Amino acid sequence: MSKVVKNAEEAILDIHDGATIMLGGFGLCGIPENCITALVKQGTKNLTCISNNAGVDDFGIGLLLKTRQVKKMISSYVGENAEFERQLLSGELEVELIPQGTLAARCMASGYGMPVIYTPAGVGTEVAIGKEVRNFNGKDYLMEYAFDTDFAIVKAWKGDTHGNLIFKATSRNFNPLMAMAGKITIAEVEELLPAGELDPDQIHTPGIYVHRIFQGENYEKRIEQRTIRKTN
Repeated sequence: MSKVVKNAEEAILDIHDGATIMLGGFGLCGIPENCITALVKQGTKNLTCISNNAGVDDFGIGLLLKTRQVKKMISSYVGENAEFERQLLSGELEVELIPQGTLAARCMASGYGMPVIYTPAGVGTEVAIGKEVRNFNGKDYLMEYAFDTDFAIVKAWKGDTHGNLIFKATSRNFNPLMAMAGKITIAEVEELLPAGELDPDQIHTPGIYVHRIFQGENYEKRIEQRTIRKTN
């Protein structure tokens, strides 16, 4: 049952042009750095990327934007990427902005096998244009579809050869939800252990959701916005 592959290049080899992929992480925390680099090197294009963020100009999904490999971006926060802004304003990039809770719930629905969710977020705004609205107990809700995703790429702190994953701190925001949602889920981990070495009570994503896993390397762990207190 070993799901181990050699490296990121092998893990993403069959991600094809035009694929829809989820990329885990929150801001620059817990993003699958090795797989993104491998996708850039492979040159896969016309991608639809679902992510909490669009990276920054020279890191994360920003690397795929820089090489024009992304056709459409589905995100909730994109404010740190000048190249993203340029492509959006020039019409080069399709963009769907989603409230963050809705993004998370649509990921969750995909993993749970639910076709849709209903949410009050976005009712009466541009987000609701063209979408079905239903009233429950006197309150309007938007119907939002679960994502239909070819691949989910996540990054975990620890994993084992059966694909069980443990995430650390902030990286738990979107990675566990996305790990459940891909038709094929790829996990890169900081530490890969033999099956049975992880404490079962600490596992966040069971290995049944994960199809490929490898130990990554050279993680930068950048800080998106560093704020420090002025000294007197």
